Amino acid sequence: MQVEFDRFCPVCHWSLKKLNSAKQKSKALRSRILSGSVVLLSGSGLATASNFVYNIAVARFLGPNGFGNATAVYTLLTLVSAVTLSFQIISAKIVAQQRTPEDKSAGYRAFHGASWACGIVMASLLLLFHRLIASYLNLNDPVLIILLAIGVAFYIPLGSRRGYVQGAYGFRRLAGNLVFEGLMRLGGSVLLILLGFGVRGVIAANSAAVIAAYLTIRPSLAARIPSPIRRSYALREMSQAVVFFSGQMLINNCDIVLVKHFFLLREAGLYAAVAMVGRVVFSFSQAVVNSMFPLVAGTNNEERKDLTVIASALMLVLSMGSVLALGLRLAPDWIWKYFFGAKFEIAGPHGLSYLLALYAITSVVYSLSAVIITYEMSYKIANTSLVQLLFSGVVIAAICLFHSSLRQVILVQLVLMSVLLVLVALPFLMNALSDPYRDQEHGIFQPVRLLRRASEDEVIANFLKSDFPNPVFRDYHETLRDIVLNPDLNNATENAKRRALFFLRHRALWNELPSGTEWYEMEVTTSDLSQIRVFPRAQWRKIAEGYFSIIEVAESMSRRESVIDDQFLAKLHEIGERLGEEDHGIGPVVLIGVSETEPLTILDGNHRLVSAMLASPNRVNKLRFLCGLSPRMMECCWYNTNLGTLFRYGINVMKNAVHSPKAELTRLLESSG
Repeated sequence: MQVEFDRFCPVCHWSLKKLNSAKQKSKALRSRILSGSVVLLSGSGLATASNFVYNIAVARFLGPNGFGNATAVYTLLTLVSAVTLSFQIISAKIVAQQRTPEDKSAGYRAFHGASWACGIVMASLLLLFHRLIASYLNLNDPVLIILLAIGVAFYIPLGSRRGYVQGAYGFRRLAGNLVFEGLMRLGGSVLLILLGFGVRGVIAANSAAVIAAYLTIRPSLAARIPSPIRRSYALREMSQAVVFFSGQMLINNCDIVLVKHFFLLREAGLYAAVAMVGRVVFSFSQAVVNSMFPLVAGTNNEERKDLTVIASALMLVLSMGSVLALGLRLAPDWIWKYFFGAKFEIAGPHGLSYLLALYAITSVVYSLSAVIITYEMSYKIANTSLVQLLFSGVVIAAICLFHSSLRQVILVQLVLMSVLLVLVALPFLMNALSDPYRDQEHGIFQPVRLLRRASEDEVIANFLKSDFPNPVFRDYHETLRDIVLNPDLNNATENAKRRALFFLRHRALWNELPSGTEWYEMEVTTSDLSQIRVFPRAQWRKIAEGYFSIIEVAESMSRRESVIDDQFLAKLHEIGERLGEEDHGIGPVVLIGVSETEPLTILDGNHRLVSAMLASPNRVNKLRFLCGLSPRMMECCWYNTNLGTLFRYGINVMKNAVHSPKAELTRLLESSG
């Protein structure tokens, strides 16, 4: 039965090479994401360690009150990073998508100039409203906001420069810059505190670290050429990024600002220490995102079809966050008292270890949402970023309503972040779990030739004739054999009986087809086979290995014949031999699709078509093909399998559970004597 598959059909061979190439590229993409993540995780780990030491040092030197003030002001810088990270992620995406150094440089220059304009505007606003901001945060020193404004002016352009390095896959350099900024913040803060500058010294050190990071990551650019980026495209991408990071920064930092407003200074300082853990978890997840984003942005649709790409990123975030949360829960409270100082202690069952672990879990749940959103943003406009922004408003409102204790503030966020994860993940899964070949570009297929219109009664008669040997129809083999094997399509009574008999086994399948589906007999040649997919059920899922193109399945059968069930192979061999006979009596293959120029799925006849392909090239031409076409075929789970269509199928099955096809058949038989 085995054949030289490459000689069978040049078009099949070309399509197969394309499919195998997609598999290899998706594996390479996962490998590059993992290696990039390791580099950035190493850098983030060092940067996080320096930030951890920074927080401990500031907490011990300044106490809860001073630490709360310093953290509240630093949180403003973090909120501004919504704009910074917007420039970074868009610069990374634009640079990754360009193919020449000149285009990469031109795209970067356009965004870098805009980032400086935004930085100056943001710094001016802080200077203008510095007293009002200081009053809201209960700060007795408005100069802290002025010092912060200096850093903000450089902080936004820093995002653009880091974006260029990230988009050019310079993960080592990006990691090094993050570490450098963290060490500068730590060293400068400790030095200025020891010199007696207190909280002012800490904020000044933060601004100085940002300026130093900007100056040390200057990219090497190619010669100037006109920017290849259309203004409308740039505005659309920038708007998406601003919406995403605005929501992200609000979710990550609004709790610290609100706790500083609603609680006493000591409690606000304790909460700032707890929230520090959330930033550690999130920084690790960002390392994964920062490596994934430009790599996915620079790929094509075929390479992104493999769900293991995003699954790898999600598992990295989940595993790291879970280990950290478990470690924090098991750690005794005296450790934090030793690190932060004697004043950092919470009496009762919900001590620091409990709050730290609870906050870490909350951060993990949110980080998973962030990974999914940024994955989608890397190749399209993601509506989920708007959902996140709206949810940040819900978080702020919920904390304003429920803040009787620090524990309640964290629990409110955990519940809302869980809801956000469901809202973000569900649409993504509904789309991503569809058949991978449904994502092919439309219009790449030559139209399959439609020979004539066919009636639904004809399709059911042929489908039933092929399936009649099934044991489900055993009780009717004698009484109804004649109208099944020799159908009279002009006889309405026979058509009704065949439909009722057919529905004994296939009612749920047939009722999923859209009403108004038009049926045709079509001519399928070997050059059309790349357009056809098997119906992914039973043993075909195992054989297909996740790729349901009929060409891929046939090649897999030929390659893995020794490990496939003997009975299954015998059935295919028998069909292939019968196709070699002049009057083989094998029924037509039934296909469904949106149109003759788009992918077609086999509704009935997987065995027949694969047998023909494996037996001999000319045996495909001996098969007849009937096809149902409908613009609404995407609603059918047999054509577009995803959570939405499967849910619709389940609802329809429950609706039709009260109807008995056997009772209908009995009634028809009795009425005809």
